[in-house]
Amino acid sequence: MAVPPQLKAIQHHLRTAQEHEQRDPVVAYYCRLYAMQTGMKLDSKTPECRKFLVKLMDQLESMKDDLADNESISQEVVGNAHIENYALKMFLYADNEDRAGRFHKNMIKSFYSASLLLEVLSVFGELSEENIQHRKYARWKATYIHNCLKNGETPQAGPMGMDQDGEAGGTSLAESHTTFKGPPTTTNYNNIHIPPGAHAPANTPAEVLPPAAAVKPVPLPRSVPTVDPTLLVAQQQGGVQLSPEDFTKAQKFCKYAGSALQYEDVSTAIQNLQKALKLLTTGKE
Repeated sequence: MAVPPQLKAIQHHLRTAQEHEQRDPVVAYYCRLYAMQTGMKLDSKTPECRKFLVKLMDQLESMKDDLADNESISQEVVGNAHIENYALKMFLYADNEDRAGRFHKNMIKSFYSASLLLEVLSVFGELSEENIQHRKYARWKATYIHNCLKNGETPQAGPMGMDQDGEAGGTSLAESHTTFKGPPTTTNYNNIHIPPGAHAPANTPAEVLPPAAAVKPVPLPRSVPTVDPTLLVAQQQGGVQLSPEDFTKAQKFCKYAGSALQYEDVSTAIQNLQKALKLLTTGKE
């Protein structure tokens, strides 16, 4: 069933869902959930839109039944971590290719898909500032590199200027029209820097890896944050009761820490371990 013109904004999320139908049903489910929620806001009254959204709801209910035993569907915290991990894997792969000056369709699609999946995280609540920046940067990089290659120009590798709205100038990648005339200048753009491996889990999805890719980012010099000594000696006082959700969140933080260590990102690992320790000792994030 074709996407009504009024709901054009969700067509790329639905396409991403279709691409992941067999590859990763959890990604497909949440892409469709995001599309449905967004579509309801865009137009739920026009007959053709209502019909389309009702069909989408039915599809979601069917998927939810099929995936009932999957914790990423039954527990939002686990689902959130699954989508975030997947998006950042794609981001990391594309970022590594970009920094190495290897510009190709696969890395452009990885940047763009990462930006779509980071948008999908909004089904779980407000996006973190970090994910907002990753989303803007990924969308902007995809558009910039796409337009450069279509113009026969060589893109500038690695982090560079981006405007305040996170746009590359020119038209969007989705529209595939090229009016971009070159890399942004420092006069008109602010600088944004995404460190390699920042919060990025290991094992980039196989579908976006080149055959011999085992690219490991070279970590930037960074200062290691001081561990809060009060957390190291903290005791559960006043009979702190932890809920199952608290344990799931603590597991998520530990998982992020382990992923960060795969990329020698000590700072991120410590931050997530501190969050887990604080949650387990105080019952608060």
